[in-house]
Amino acid sequence: MSSRILPPDTAVAARPVAWRRMQDATESQPQAPAGPDPAEVLARTRAEYEQKVREAHAAGLREGEARAHSVMAAEMEAMVNRTAAAVADLSGLRARLRREAEEDLIRLAMAVARRVLHRELAIDPEAMRGLIVTALEKLQAQEITRVRVHSTHAPLLRECLERMAGPCPPEVIADGTCERGTLVLETERGNLDASIGSQLQEIERGLADRLRGRR
Repeated sequence: MSSRILPPDTAVAARPVAWRRMQDATESQPQAPAGPDPAEVLARTRAEYEQKVREAHAAGLREGEARAHSVMAAEMEAMVNRTAAAVADLSGLRARLRREAEEDLIRLAMAVARRVLHRELAIDPEAMRGLIVTALEKLQAQEITRVRVHSTHAPLLRECLERMAGPCPPEVIADGTCERGTLVLETERGNLDASIGSQLQEIERGLADRLRGRR
C-alpha cells in the first residue's frame, strides 16, 4: 500500500481503509486429534495382563495335572509290580518253609531215634544181637576176616560168630573209642558198615529223596 505526505490545510477526502481481518490462531491451524484416554489405556492394559495371567494359570494347572497323572500312573504300576512280586515270594516262601520244615522234621526224628537207640544199647547190650545176626546173615556167602565193634558189644559178637561162623570165627576188634552201635565187617571184597549210625543215615537219605521226588 502507497502513502503520501499532504501539506497543511489541504482538504482531501479520506477513504476508509479496509483492513483485512486476521483469523484466530486456533482457526487458522487445524486442530490435532485428541489422544487416547490414559485411564482407558490403563484399564485395557490391566485387562490384558489379567487375561494372560489367567491363561498362564490354566496352562500351568493342565500341565501339573498331566504330570501328576503320569507320576501317579508310574507309582501305581510300580506298586502293582511290587505286590505281584510279594505274592510270588509268599507262594515260594510257603513251599520253601514247608520243605525246610519237613527236612528239619526228618533230621529231628533221626536225632531222636539215634539218641533212643544209643541209650537202649547202653542199658541193654543184648539189643545189639538183632543187628549182628542180620549183618552176618547178609554176608554168609563171603569170607569175613575181621569185625569191629564197641568193646561193650564184643562178648555178644563173639558168641554170635561162634554160633554162625563155625569153628574158625573171624577176628573181633573191640574198640572202646568208637560209637556204641558200631558194627563194621571186613571181608576180602570190601567192608560192610552195618552200624546203627550208618543205617539211620541211610534211612534219612531215603526219606529226603522221597520228599524231593514228591515236589
